[in-house]
Amino acid sequence: MKKIYKHKLTIIVACLAVLSGTLHACKNYLDVQPQGQITQDQIASDPAQAKNLVLGIYNVFYIGGFDPDIDSFQFVIMTDIASDDADKGSSPDDYGDAKQIDNLQTTASNGVVNNVWTGHYQGVARTNQALDKLQNATFDAATKNALIGEAKFLRAYFYFNLVRLYGGVPLLDKVPTPAEANQDKYQTRASADDVYKFIISDLDFAVANLPDKGATDVGRATKSAAQSLEAKVYLYLKNYQKAYDLSKAVIDGGKYTLVKDYSLIWRQKAINGDGGNNNSESIFEIQAGINKACSSGINLYTVSQGPRAGGKFGWSDLGFGFNNPSTSLLNEYETGDVRRAGTVITILPHGTTLFDGFRIPSRDSVQNDTYSYKAYHSRTAEDNCGGNTDRLPKQVRILRYADILLINAEAAVQLGNTGAASTDLTLVRTRAGLGAAAPTLENIWHERRMELAEEHDRFFDIVRQESVKPGRAAAAFAAHGKTWKATAALFPIPQAQIDLSNNRLKQNPGY
Repeated sequence: MKKIYKHKLTIIVACLAVLSGTLHACKNYLDVQPQGQITQDQIASDPAQAKNLVLGIYNVFYIGGFDPDIDSFQFVIMTDIASDDADKGSSPDDYGDAKQIDNLQTTASNGVVNNVWTGHYQGVARTNQALDKLQNATFDAATKNALIGEAKFLRAYFYFNLVRLYGGVPLLDKVPTPAEANQDKYQTRASADDVYKFIISDLDFAVANLPDKGATDVGRATKSAAQSLEAKVYLYLKNYQKAYDLSKAVIDGGKYTLVKDYSLIWRQKAINGDGGNNNSESIFEIQAGINKACSSGINLYTVSQGPRAGGKFGWSDLGFGFNNPSTSLLNEYETGDVRRAGTVITILPHGTTLFDGFRIPSRDSVQNDTYSYKAYHSRTAEDNCGGNTDRLPKQVRILRYADILLINAEAAVQLGNTGAASTDLTLVRTRAGLGAAAPTLENIWHERRMELAEEHDRFFDIVRQESVKPGRAAAAFAAHGKTWKATAALFPIPQAQIDLSNNRLKQNPGY
């Protein structure tokens, strides 16, 4: 099997997304360096060219930084830093928009909120353009449907993030024609229920038509990835039977196992066959690598979270110092839980040596006490990009097997199947170096926090758990030293998008 990287191509289609409104940010992000231009006729008749068209969707993951963002620095701010798992970090007043979000005081003019919105709609635009061309393909139906399923999986992922962040959002189910682009349908918010129905429809198609692991290139969406994402979607919808069935299908498929050494999950290279990129528990991860343009790493993902000297003496910054694991998170680890050391870089009084031998000097030479180990990418022991630290080739794990085990466990408990829940929970805890725990909802939620800390899922989990057990969010944020309010469950609709829609987009309550 070969690994996929970004595929450079120019799509010979005008960006017909809502240029004057919600999806204005399409702009020139499709005008990437070409390896050759693909015409409609080529796409329709040549499965290799159609495959390249779908590969082009993945390019949107690499933007990030302070630009439109899907899974990079600004998404981290809205998921980890917004939660009780992390503090903003860096110096107290560095990056005011991140400080707002950290303090649960986000405004509609916040640039982070707008960039994450824009990044996800760029992803939707790319997907819709690919689907528009694929529908006329004349090559064999199985290949055509697999490519459509891959595109729909990606679109479902974009919309799943959007609906969890903002609630109901404009639902772009195709490339609008110029005449359609300004219609209310594309400039107003669909209900959250309708967005979820759309996500499920896309994932149903993906599950039915995608090849599974081993039958497609490493890094591309698979049937198991679609089942996993749909299981997670149904957990949010409290359809526990569907969540259980879909997660069980992934488990029973036998294609994934837990990495033995938790700390190796996020390394680039396996050690003694364990861990590394695209490891045994990776169900879907964003690929990265080295190319001539040094553009195959996610912009600023690693460096934004790297340890920061902040002008102090003795060493040079490894990053901007954001997304510091919180005291609240540290306090929840059980004695003996190996996940703490695999998740948190803790700066010790006399210095800390990282896995590659790099030594961060003493506490008085560093700006913060903790940093994310999961985001760390070694300049010496792992590949780099000729000194371009903005695009270090760190791969981001979006779906992994431990998450699916815990989804299955939670759904099983809700269905009264404590035996299945206990099996799942024990697998996860054994790998963490811990003994068995009773299969209760509280214990499973605790396990989710410990297992998935600093993986950009915690804010969503708090909001979801609050809908199951009112008061949970307030308690979590109180332990973090912050005051929760119900309106914080959704971020504001960006004011820039409301303005572009001529006020047809309506704001969330509380903003």
